[in-house]
Amino acid sequence: MTTHIDFEQARFNMIEQQIRPWDVLDLEVLELLSLVRREDFVPLAHKALAFVDMQIPLLGSGEEAMQQGHCMLEPKVEARMLQDLHVRPHEKVLEVGAGSGYMAALLARRSQRVVSLELHPELVQMARTNLQRAGISNAEVRQADGSHGLPAEAPFDVIVLSGSVAEVPPALLAQLKIGGRLAAIVGFEPVMRATFTTRTGETTFTTAQPWDTLTPRLAHFPEPSRFQF
Repeated sequence: MTTHIDFEQARFNMIEQQIRPWDVLDLEVLELLSLVRREDFVPLAHKALAFVDMQIPLLGSGEEAMQQGHCMLEPKVEARMLQDLHVRPHEKVLEVGAGSGYMAALLARRSQRVVSLELHPELVQMARTNLQRAGISNAEVRQADGSHGLPAEAPFDVIVLSGSVAEVPPALLAQLKIGGRLAAIVGFEPVMRATFTTRTGETTFTTAQPWDTLTPRLAHFPEPSRFQF
């Protein structure tokens, strides 16, 4: 027996009950969440969870996916990150961690071009297929270790880490244009901070940490000791 899901109602509820209360009030972002069909980026087995306030596993069992970082982040986290980055139509975006391609799809609708780097071949294929099916032609998914960024094609206007890191990676900050922004979830459980770093000059940066969340680790980024002596 299949359960019929009213996706439009579920999408409306997600925006009104999860996303707006999380201070996502940018009307363009809210409209984009209505247009880009999140359910099309969720594995078939989890389609019913497309609009639930949770991380959705993309590969393997739920626990394994969370440990490996193979998951979609909560809708409110993706929406808030998108809003707080203020991506503009002329900008070039680098994403680290393509996952299912959903964040790349949102970024692509706001920017000129997105390059998304993903380590896992199955996720590369999933993201490419999903983006193609959604008719998004200005987002490209490459199989690569995103911890190095993409120096050959730098600088970027916007860099998004779709997962958490222990600290903001200097190698990626170096690939920002002046005026460019990097978004990452930084820190250790139980508290991680959404961290937005703006390059203000050759060697100068400003940082804002407007909200807290918890997300799985991105692979291959440095993991310094938590203990301070």
